[in-house]
Amino acid sequence: MESIRREAGSEAGNTRRPRNRLSVGLARTDNDITEAKRLRYRVFADELGARIETRVAGVDHDIFDPYCDHLIARDEESGEVVGTYRILAPDAAKQIGSYYSEQEFDLWRLHHLRPRLVEVGRSCVHPDYRTGATITLLWAGLADYMTKGNYDTLIGCASISIADGGHSAASLYSGLGQHMCPLEYRVFPRNPLPLAALRQDLPAEMPPLVKGYLRVGAWVCGEPAWDPDFNTADLLVLLPMARMNPRYVKHFIGNKA
Repeated sequence: MESIRREAGSEAGNTRRPRNRLSVGLARTDNDITEAKRLRYRVFADELGARIETRVAGVDHDIFDPYCDHLIARDEESGEVVGTYRILAPDAAKQIGSYYSEQEFDLWRLHHLRPRLVEVGRSCVHPDYRTGATITLLWAGLADYMTKGNYDTLIGCASISIADGGHSAASLYSGLGQHMCPLEYRVFPRNPLPLAALRQDLPAEMPPLVKGYLRVGAWVCGEPAWDPDFNTADLLVLLPMARMNPRYVKHFIGNKA
């Protein structure tokens, strides 16, 4: 996979990096992967408070990492890895015996999709680079990966904070009716968020990652799972590439500047 390059402006009010030349591509060395894992730890553990067991201080890792491809966005001026996505291809999932999301969901109804089903996860961006341009660049990298591998379908877990006890997550889920998948793609959480015990009528702001998936055409595949380590409610989202919103197809696939 060749690198994709693009300039990305920083968020309003951020004067540290007024304009950056970013590139995205697959990690090629162990050092690249370690940099991505350090970014993951910074975001998930240091910033969001996730409980992460690690053998190396400041490095997020698990048993799936050696089987995954690691997509990284890099600031070409500083050399810093500023965004990442972990990608588990079908053959690699077969080697390890499952997809990561199968720890949280029963994916039996997606069994027929497995030969060309790619899972993405551990998505994060350095706080100084949380712009639409950075996210677009990462998505262009994912689209390039899917196209070159001739893969049909993408899945991943999209997380919602349950810092308020889960009421906002339950309320957000209750309003996703139009984005729910057909019944034949429904998955079932192994540790469900207890929706019946939570309020479902509160105003809830949709996290950027969830909003991004839905905008490109992804479905939500069922009720949220509760992840106690990350203190989140996780939705399993599924995007058949043929269903991608046409306004984004050229943006991600035909616009690799």
